[in-house]
Amino acid sequence: MARLPRLVVPGQLHHLIARGNNDQLVFRDDSDYRAFHGWLREAAQQAGVVLHAYVFLPGRIQLLATPADSLGLSKMMQTLGRHYVPYFNAKYARSGSLWEGRFRATVLDAAAYLIPCSIWIEHQSVLAGLSADMASYMWSSHAHHVGSAKDALVTDHSAYWALGNTPFEREAAYRDLSESPPDNELAQAIEQATWKGWALGSDGFKKQLEKLTERRLLPARRGRPAKRLPD
Repeated sequence: MARLPRLVVPGQLHHLIARGNNDQLVFRDDSDYRAFHGWLREAAQQAGVVLHAYVFLPGRIQLLATPADSLGLSKMMQTLGRHYVPYFNAKYARSGSLWEGRFRATVLDAAAYLIPCSIWIEHQSVLAGLSADMASYMWSSHAHHVGSAKDALVTDHSAYWALGNTPFEREAAYRDLSESPPDNELAQAIEQATWKGWALGSDGFKKQLEKLTERRLLPARRGRPAKRLPD
């Protein structure tokens, strides 16, 4: 069965996952993370993509982003790869691909999922045993969202601005929401939708998306269609 084209809708929130080929490391020290951060920022700007949240883990990355057009996400990741992969291969005397095939992505209803998905992404360092808490991990957007450090890679989404009228209120609200571990069912829904490329949101949200894309938004029903009985 032919693979469906990646679901990308300009102006909508997208969750992206990219993993190392065969689960290999894509970052080995802080200079790798730093180089990747800089090239990602440049690639996003060139491709017209706005980044809202991220985490870099030793073997994978996760992003929340809004592209200006249908090719923005692919352009960003291609540009990033042209810079980072040769750098990594030269530094560690290796050759060949670094990433596992193409990146995975899906469209999310920002009103419902921007904040919980952002927190879930930033919580990955704790789940992976890389940090005791989100605040102590350098390579995510958490410090930016709680106001402990400004991150030039991050542009605040309108759903984040809705948390309060002032920066202090928004940062405090986000910090309070981050104190509770991400809901397992929510996390599974986001991850499954991303790997399978299906939109995640309310029925109303999906109906709106159907007007913006010709691609299916949900899996096709299995089996043959039911036979229609004669009148």
